[in-house]
Amino acid sequence: MNKKYQELFSPYQIGKLEIKNRFNMAPMGPFGMSDEHGAFNQKAIEYYVERAKGGTGLITTGICYVENEIEKCAMPSLPSPTQSKFSFLYSAKRLTERVHAHGSKIFLQLTAGFGRVALPLLLEGEAVAPSKTKNRFNPDLEHRELTTEEVETMVKKFAESAAIAKMAGFDGVEIHAVHEGYLLDQFTMEIFNQRTDKYGGDFESRMRFPVEILQAIKNQCGEDYPVSLRYSVKSYIKNIRKGGLPGEDFEEKGRDLKEGLKAAKYLEEAGYDAFNADAGSYDSWYWNHPPMYFEDGMYLDLSQKLKEVVDVPVIVAGRMDNPDLAVEALKEEKADMIGLGRPLLADPELPNKIKNDDLKSIRPCLSCHDGCMGRVAEGGPVSCAVNPQVGREKIYNLEPALESKDVLVIGGGLAGMEAARVCAERGHNVKLVEKADQLGGNIIPGSVPEFKKDDRKLVKWYENELAKKDITVNLNTEADKEMIKKQEADSVILATGSEPKNLNLNNQNNSSLTASEVLLGAETGEKLMVVGGGLVGCETALWLAQEKDKEVILIEQLEEILESGPELPFMNEDMLTDLLAYHEVEIITGAQIEKVNDKEVIIKSDQGKEKKKVDNIITAIGYSSNDSLYHELQSEINNVHLLGDAKKVENIMYAIWDAYELARTI
Repeated sequence: MNKKYQELFSPYQIGKLEIKNRFNMAPMGPFGMSDEHGAFNQKAIEYYVERAKGGTGLITTGICYVENEIEKCAMPSLPSPTQSKFSFLYSAKRLTERVHAHGSKIFLQLTAGFGRVALPLLLEGEAVAPSKTKNRFNPDLEHRELTTEEVETMVKKFAESAAIAKMAGFDGVEIHAVHEGYLLDQFTMEIFNQRTDKYGGDFESRMRFPVEILQAIKNQCGEDYPVSLRYSVKSYIKNIRKGGLPGEDFEEKGRDLKEGLKAAKYLEEAGYDAFNADAGSYDSWYWNHPPMYFEDGMYLDLSQKLKEVVDVPVIVAGRMDNPDLAVEALKEEKADMIGLGRPLLADPELPNKIKNDDLKSIRPCLSCHDGCMGRVAEGGPVSCAVNPQVGREKIYNLEPALESKDVLVIGGGLAGMEAARVCAERGHNVKLVEKADQLGGNIIPGSVPEFKKDDRKLVKWYENELAKKDITVNLNTEADKEMIKKQEADSVILATGSEPKNLNLNNQNNSSLTASEVLLGAETGEKLMVVGGGLVGCETALWLAQEKDKEVILIEQLEEILESGPELPFMNEDMLTDLLAYHEVEIITGAQIEKVNDKEVIIKSDQGKEKKKVDNIITAIGYSSNDSLYHELQSEINNVHLLGDAKKVENIMYAIWDAYELARTI
């Protein structure tokens, strides 16, 4: 073990429970991991056990319903201990026994529900909330106010669920949540709670629900049974459905820092044994599910202030997968344990790899949300963009090939590298050919902004994996039909990528630059127009304004930005849109360039025409697949496959997932 990281592997206690190290698997909704009876399915068991095998000291499951009648949700969506007690026990005992075999501890996270932030596709019964309100995502959906008796029933169901969890072998429970604006959190905040019964009104009354839950659990399970609280120190609500950015000056409409610290002290005195801390709400959703646009460790200032007012352990996540940052947080007493959510999806072996000083082998999380929360919001089970096995660890693993083959991969972008990696892992002899002088394809320009540093890490990870597997990599090598036929490979995988589309500027004597050219260092001038409001155009505009201090106009033909291309997860889209406004990028939608005269651009829209003076035009209007080589070869050689952007221009997730699917079957 590298002594620098020794503190990360020192034991720690929550109450009387000893945990072997300082790593906590942060809770993430186990969508797709329940059966129709509310029990964990086999996929869930393998999912959590894989993270215990990887060295995580404390596993916290995602949310489990304490009941599913008052706020009735579609099943099987999430586990529920009370729906069928013995079905839950049968599966949960298998889970806890296997987790314990690896020396890890495990908490069951219990939820009061969603309230106004329920995803409409989940609801099967009435929509409820502390007070009558409208749904966060669909304002046409009305939520009725819960009765006093219904809240009291929920309290009893928490105690019943905790007792079942203890019987099943869980080492503690975590209450979900005075966090993120979920139902329980809505009770604690004045903006959402206009009740006049004992659960509404002054500070103590708004805190009554989480306090009664705790008291009921302790009465049922004993004072020594650990109860942690998922807790957002500050809400970052600028307005309903509008979040406040880091560094932005705004009036807090939710829980401000002063009340957040006061409430934490109050809840600690009530008897909570730990705080699993973060910040944000569904109105500022990007705070709770941080995209790549956040700095690493974005909750640390808040967790440090939390530790100054409470004496129980504080767990903190928030892009904490950098072990140097994690150690520093412990040493500077900003946290007691390090929460890792999405990084443990990307690489379940992360703690072990840090312990073994094998940092190069850690597959990075991109904070893209495409495979996890973005997928869940569309009704899919939780997974990971860079790790296709997540949520199907055993049924979608790699089996050794029955016969070793010679595999030729053309193209060193993500699809090509993933195909090469998987083929080699299964025992094939692999050669990869790339026409450029480095691996990465379109990720090379795409990863230039500082907020895309994890994309750069992913390319480095692939380079390391290809080297470890002795894959022959030929750079600066242009592949053509004759060269490929001479190789006489058993299988040929064409991952020849895509090229940026060009913009027709009506044959004027001017030129434009592609976003890729600008990202790779082309000179631009100071006042710029980016044409194309998809993801590439928006991120290029943000980079130019935020990091390069340029004056930027973003023009999009559609009525909204970020409407073209693969759908962007809500939290990423929301933060990117807010950042563009914060950095004063001028956005013109429903418009297109009609004419360019020298540095004057004439823009045409339904509102008429306007002129803009710019130093340069930067185009980000999409990509065209490079598939001509495939069409040349498909009728002349057997076993030729098309992958990645060359097949269809999509996102990173589908480049990797499609490559994994193909390569695991060759």
